[in-house]
Amino acid sequence: MLKKTQLLEAIAGKNRGLGATEADKVMILSALAQLEDYNPNPRPFEVPHLLEGDWLLVYTSSKSLLNLDNFPLLNLGKIYQSIRLEGSKIYNIAEISGLPYLESVVSVTAKFTPISEKRVSVGFERSIIGLQRLINYQSPQPFIRAIAEGQKFTAIDFNIASREQQGWLDITYLDENLRIGRGNEGSVFVLTK
Repeated sequence: MLKKTQLLEAIAGKNRGLGATEADKVMILSALAQLEDYNPNPRPFEVPHLLEGDWLLVYTSSKSLLNLDNFPLLNLGKIYQSIRLEGSKIYNIAEISGLPYLESVVSVTAKFTPISEKRVSVGFERSIIGLQRLINYQSPQPFIRAIAEGQKFTAIDFNIASREQQGWLDITYLDENLRIGRGNEGSVFVLTK
């Protein structure tokens, strides 16, 4: 699909948004909106096999995510969002690299509730921030499994109970390997499988 190719070309080389200029952001938002007009699955919960799974973030305008790259001597690595329909859970995982032995993970677990055909309410439940070596982090799948089993980690590991941590997300495009979301803070998210 031409519109999808145009979006992927627009975000290529932008380091998930860290390297995007203001002109790039305008072009990306335009390409994104054009692709959203051709969403083949406007009711994402009717195609759970497409929605479920492990997604890699390829572009975002979220300042809270992109600001993870602002720590001295550390660099933002891959960012994953894993959706588990059983249990209605979302696992966000950001890998942080830099100095040897300081590779870290920042993770947030949330419960989601569909509130319309394309919108989910998101309630953040748990945050884990720690050194990959200390928490035995290798990849998202075993880490998520450990979180789901209730494992506590040698890290900053705490439950989030504040009502202020609530939000929503619209799933505005979904196909076999691309998902676009728009959040309540105006951020956009482009993810691939």
